[in-house]
Amino acid sequence: MKKFAIITDTDSSLPPQIAEQFGIYQVPITIHFENENYTTGLDIDDVRVFELIDRYKKLPTTSAPPPAAFVKAYQTAFDQGADVIVCICVSSKVSSTYSSAQTACEMFPDREIHVVDSLNVSMGQGFMAIAAAEAAKAGADGAEILDVIDNTRERLHTFAALPTLKYLAMSGRVGKMVAGMADTLNIKPILTIQDGKLELLERVRTTKKAHNRVLELVRLSINDKPIEKAAAIHVNNLQGAETLQGMLCEALSVPGPVLTVEFTPGLSIHAGAGLVGLVLLTGE
Repeated sequence: MKKFAIITDTDSSLPPQIAEQFGIYQVPITIHFENENYTTGLDIDDVRVFELIDRYKKLPTTSAPPPAAFVKAYQTAFDQGADVIVCICVSSKVSSTYSSAQTACEMFPDREIHVVDSLNVSMGQGFMAIAAAEAAKAGADGAEILDVIDNTRERLHTFAALPTLKYLAMSGRVGKMVAGMADTLNIKPILTIQDGKLELLERVRTTKKAHNRVLELVRLSINDKPIEKAAAIHVNNLQGAETLQGMLCEALSVPGPVLTVEFTPGLSIHAGAGLVGLVLLTGE
């Protein structure tokens, strides 16, 4: 039986202990601020990145891992006995990570490497990597693992709420006047994943209503299907994530623990501090 290695990137929001539990290797996203470079999971996290943003009043930039980072990851996996690699990347609609991972394959012309565009971010991507790892452990072959990934993608539901448009205004995604007006009126944007991108879905008033709306959208989206896995995601807002997690468990039947995870810097700077949300994987 072939031995599979599952690789992803840190935009998957997988906590290190979860990645280690499932034997998933994460290639880090790089954050560039002023003349300094930071590596997600090594010397920067959500807390640190927003300390820098608030200090300098500007957003850093991010860069996808270069092909060399994936070459290193692939070589490590093969050196550790892998026969086949499955690499699941953050959506190609938001990053060139997928392209880097594909380019790295050229260094291994005689080895079997499958690079998958998750068309997802955060724990949507993370749940796909976990599903691939579980399938590999259960003895699935390469084609079956790829089918599991595709099937998992179709069963993901992601919704999140932002406390402010301040950071979206800093990125230029919304105007500063619009952001200021939204904050004055206590308007909270609701986000979701659409066509591989994190998109603004609607706006509601007050944090409490935003949390209720996220839960309502989740309920409508899953359409009475059973929940297999769930995660509460956040950007420097653990209390908000725990509140949303409690609301979810009270309203719906959720098997096992609900993960509470950081969004991670490669994604967080595009949404902003305070984000809270839910990512659910439903049954078929």
